[in-house]
Amino acid sequence: MAEKEIARDENVAVIGLGRFGGQVADSLLQLGHEVLGIDENEHLVQQWSDKLTHVVQADGSDEEALLQVGIKEFARAVVGIGSDIEASVLTVLTLSELGVRDIWAKAVSAKHGRILRSVGAHHVIYPEATMGERVAHLIASRMLDFIEFDDGFAIAKTRAPRHAAGRTLAELALRTKHGVTVVGIKTYGADFQYAAPETVVPEGAELVVAGSTERVQRFAATT
Repeated sequence: MAEKEIARDENVAVIGLGRFGGQVADSLLQLGHEVLGIDENEHLVQQWSDKLTHVVQADGSDEEALLQVGIKEFARAVVGIGSDIEASVLTVLTLSELGVRDIWAKAVSAKHGRILRSVGAHHVIYPEATMGERVAHLIASRMLDFIEFDDGFAIAKTRAPRHAAGRTLAELALRTKHGVTVVGIKTYGADFQYAAPETVVPEGAELVVAGSTERVQRFAATT
């Protein structure tokens, strides 16, 4: 494999082109990044060869193979390997030893995540757990979408309360009554509107609200 002269900071190497890694690679491509895809599986390499900027068949834990494809030219790498924990850990370790500055890695369990961090991962992602928790919140509440942060803070999209139509946010005083802050308002066919005290809530509007997870959930239940 000839060494490649790729290399600006916005370019990303994705190792492991399965369901998770492939989706990350495709999304990065749509966002305008050049993506180097690496996988041992010949079928996956062929599948992605016409989609990504560069695709190579190689062992992501093989230091020499990574050097040959120019991995040192990448400031960021994503390790999408999940089912083979040994390969996942060894790949992160190899990337760390080669000096990749920003390593993202998928973990399938808390213990797997701790090992990944110990060998050099800067960011550990738990896609199944995160999605499962998010879906549970949506099922158990009337929220339309939900994002929770590590410290118990959440942002959610929810329908505006029925009594809110035609009233300003100042009049509704949702922060005082419910402990949530309205970030913005969206109605079908209209642009997103950032919230201000004088903003009038249209009928049928959706609100983007922020606050503690408990208060956001409680507010969504009132809408």
